[in-house]
Amino acid sequence: MANGNDSKKFKGDRSPCSPSRVLHIRKIPNDVTESEIISLGLPFGKVTNLLMLKGKSQAFLEMASEEAAVSMVNYYTPIPPHVRSQPVYIQFSNHRELKTDNLPNQARAHAALQAVNAVQSSGLTLASVHGSEGLVLPGQSPVLRIIVENLFYPVTLEVLHQIFSKFGTVLKIITFTKNNQFQALLQYADPMNAHHAKVALDGQNIYNACCTLRIEYSKLTSLNVKYNNDKSRDFTRLDLPTGDGQPSLDTTMAAAFGAPGIMSSPYAGFAPAIGFPQAGLSIPGVPGLGPLALTTSAITGRMAIPGMTVIPGHSVLLVSNLNPDAILPHGLFILFGVYGDVQRVKILFNKKEIALVQMADATQAQLAMSHLNGQRLHGRVLRITLSKHQSVQLPREGHEDQGLTKDYTNSPLHRFKKPGSKNFQNIFPPSATLHLSNIPPLVTDEDLKILFASTGCTVKGFKFFQKDRKMALIQLGSVEEAILALIELHNHDLGENHHLRVSFSKSMI
Repeated sequence: MANGNDSKKFKGDRSPCSPSRVLHIRKIPNDVTESEIISLGLPFGKVTNLLMLKGKSQAFLEMASEEAAVSMVNYYTPIPPHVRSQPVYIQFSNHRELKTDNLPNQARAHAALQAVNAVQSSGLTLASVHGSEGLVLPGQSPVLRIIVENLFYPVTLEVLHQIFSKFGTVLKIITFTKNNQFQALLQYADPMNAHHAKVALDGQNIYNACCTLRIEYSKLTSLNVKYNNDKSRDFTRLDLPTGDGQPSLDTTMAAAFGAPGIMSSPYAGFAPAIGFPQAGLSIPGVPGLGPLALTTSAITGRMAIPGMTVIPGHSVLLVSNLNPDAILPHGLFILFGVYGDVQRVKILFNKKEIALVQMADATQAQLAMSHLNGQRLHGRVLRITLSKHQSVQLPREGHEDQGLTKDYTNSPLHRFKKPGSKNFQNIFPPSATLHLSNIPPLVTDEDLKILFASTGCTVKGFKFFQKDRKMALIQLGSVEEAILALIELHNHDLGENHHLRVSFSKSMI
């Protein structure tokens, strides 16, 4: 039975629990409702049980599957969700399931769960849980319509996501221009989130003295996003195409706005000043999407909404729960190098399950953390946080540390050296399918299957790209196998002066 004992383990940086479908939620506000806690889990899958411990400001949430729980923890770890404008903290519980049948005061939790499940199974919008007789009350839509006035700087979908995520889980965003104004529709998991965001942000400036937010409730109760790109994004659907050049609003929704033609952003040719240019910004555990970090760019210092600036220089990651018998600096360099240019790696001499990884900048550190936290490497679940250190120190001359500290500043293997490199557009979470490129003409599919099998993984599928035989997809037995194969075979010499390039793919075979 879950009781408050988990809370005793949170002093300082507790050792991570192994993944469980039961999540422990801390620091919940006293006046929080059951449905607000349930709504934190809904975007990731079915919620099967709930235990509220309001006296301890805690709750336990049970998801239907461990995968859903892992996606949820990975999504919320870098940017904790806000409930009633207060951050709450989510991690795996020691409990494998919640047994609450014999507990008092569970009637409200069960009623809330039943209401949500009824709504989900009938395909109604979640907003109706909060209304009476299943009707959405006025001003209770989870969808906000946002107009940005005085647009002196470009405001991107990523910027809106970061600002509005402070108030709850953002499910979908569509941006468009109407009457020469930059506008957006943004759907939360819960109408209460929309209410709190509207109260807090309406009339605020995103940047000092410009980019003013005007927010109202939308008449729509849910958004239908067709494409995931820089104009529209569905954070719950990973499989949507980018729909290059397609309008992101479908015609019925366009009609709802009386918008005859929806133009693209007025800054279509303008690389955003915030975040990577075209970085496939992403939710960990939810392929292709993710928590967004504002980089320390020229504009960041101008962010006018409190708490929205990223502290410069947080480019060093603390990686713990490594397998001390298997880990080497080179392996961390290659793996973290998928998400940015790794400058230095230090495995701690006295505690080899901990390492420091220094990325080129804060955005790359955030990307690597959000994609790799919670993944398995050499049989261990990785735990990644931002380090207090500003940089990784090299050992002094004559003080060797058994090769545990490596400097990669001038490595030829950096993927993101060239500004605007295509690699910025191909940043995806770890997946069992790998994208291979730079394959020489004489190498066959059998050669590559044998090569990957030699790392100890199971090859489940392989196909060359039809238009370009220099590239292929290979599907392995699990995400963990793919991570190890990428570490071992990226830059592998295939002969004819061709070194194999390996990255994670968003496609399946």
